[in-house]
Amino acid sequence: MTGPPTRSTARLILRAPGPADIDRLFEIESNAEAMKYTIGSSTREQTEVHIGKYAARFAEDGYAPWTAVLLEEDRIVGWGGLNKDPDEPEWGTEVTYYFDQAYWGRGLASELARESLALAFEDLGLEHVGAFARPENAASVRVLIKNGFEQVRFVEELERHEYRISAKRWRSLCATSWRRESSVRQ
Repeated sequence: MTGPPTRSTARLILRAPGPADIDRLFEIESNAEAMKYTIGSSTREQTEVHIGKYAARFAEDGYAPWTAVLLEEDRIVGWGGLNKDPDEPEWGTEVTYYFDQAYWGRGLASELARESLALAFEDLGLEHVGAFARPENAASVRVLIKNGFEQVRFVEELERHEYRISAKRWRSLCATSWRRESSVRQ
């Protein structure tokens, strides 16, 4: 397998990025407002390199981010998932994502994050997963908290809070306070 397995949530198809996705992902990454809390690309080539570097980690880690396709429109609306930053893998396994600004506020990032955690804890048997969010990025902070992440510390060099969730906490939350959306593995 050359990339992460395709997974489905209630509204998303999450699949390995392909060459045909680059133009659409660049369209999202080049939107300064959509990417104001993270790193975007100013050229298509930068997007292609960025996506490629993350995808290449699949061979080493057994996971990599997905292209997120909105099922009802058959349209690429974002990118993200379980990963290690190819430039700084020492930060460990984390969930990252970005979405087209036109699709914000619909809970799609939460679906992607939840499916990433299911992959991490149910399929891969990882012990914990991290995430990073700028304090002013209230929407991403809500996504992380909603999915059971807890704030660990402020990382000065990244200008972001670090969040973490353990497999034990995730299983506890699944069993008690919320139910994971059913997923269809393909």
